[in-house]
Amino acid sequence: MGLMSTLFGDDSHSADDYVELDANDLETAPTEASMQIRFASISQQTDVIDIKDAVYDGDIVVADITRHSTTDRTMEHISDELRQVAEEVGGDIVQKDDDQIIICPGGVAISRSKIGGR
Repeated sequence: MGLMSTLFGDDSHSADDYVELDANDLETAPTEASMQIRFASISQQTDVIDIKDAVYDGDIVVADITRHSTTDRTMEHISDELRQVAEEVGGDIVQKDDDQIIICPGGVAISRSKIGGR
């Protein structure tokens, strides 16, 4: 539940709680995925280019924006650019707290409600 806790705000886990799994350890053969979830950090305006490319290619991007304040003028420009990309591909975009933006391509919607009773 580490990723979900990170996405939805349970601070009881840290990045050290995650373990890299080797695909060779899995008993099933890997299948060709049509979409990937990609992780990015936005530290400057040029980082948006790779994120836009990934969304245009049909991937979901979870972008760390902790290096910027949400009231930062640069962040406003970045958010506007990413909103435009989501709109162009018929996708979706949300900002989770002050630290992440999630951008999805067409055919993927982001629910605005949490799973569970918390």
